[in-house]
Amino acid sequence: MPFQRIEAEKLSHSVVRQIEQLILRGILRPGERLPSERELSERLGVSRPSLREAVAELQNRGLLATRAGAGIYVANVLGSAFSDALIRLFSAHDEAVFDYVSFRRDLEGLAASRAAIHGSDTDLKVIDTIYHKMEAAHSKRNPSDEAELDAEFHLAIIEASHNVIMLHMMRSMFDLLREGVFYNRQVMFKQRTTRDALLDQHRAINDAIQARDAEAARDAITAHMDYVEEDLSNQQKADRNEEIARRRYEHEQAR
Repeated sequence: MPFQRIEAEKLSHSVVRQIEQLILRGILRPGERLPSERELSERLGVSRPSLREAVAELQNRGLLATRAGAGIYVANVLGSAFSDALIRLFSAHDEAVFDYVSFRRDLEGLAASRAAIHGSDTDLKVIDTIYHKMEAAHSKRNPSDEAELDAEFHLAIIEASHNVIMLHMMRSMFDLLREGVFYNRQVMFKQRTTRDALLDQHRAINDAIQARDAEAARDAITAHMDYVEEDLSNQQKADRNEEIARRRYEHEQAR
């Protein structure tokens, strides 16, 4: 007969499964510190030995890591998405920048439409809250804060799409963006007219998602990324023109 005896699951296995789910769904993020052993065992309702067994298993799987004297952290599992050699290649070629923008336009358009349909009311509140933080940062004319909130806003939309593969892939891509591998977002937010346009675009994205209009949300993302692509192209042309002008000036001074 095809039946097997049902056995009670070890507590440590239940702990492993719960922490795995939190990492998979993006609730526990790479680099995030877990509570102390005492606090975590109390929250989970398990003994410390069971917790230690679960942590050891998750460490062996590469999902958790310890830092001497600092506790247990979620491992930087995103770091393996791209090799160091590929990251250097990205940063050295303009082609990668525009391919990145194109990739984001397609993926985030899909994510925004999914968020409008599948996002919970709380998901939409998170997106709306971050957008209003963007408005506050805009009024203070703080480009670094605006650039950081820009990333948080887009990632919140991806989280609200409830697709874990897309979530982890895009988090990895945004980590590279924060490091300036593709382009410097703060440069965009330092220009007044660009800053105003970007805020208007994010407002349109937020409004469409809050209205649960999937088509409008996708269109708003497309319009936003089209603008980013055009602005980056203009920046590159301006940089090339400045380099030519600088050489002319040096040559004129040397005559």
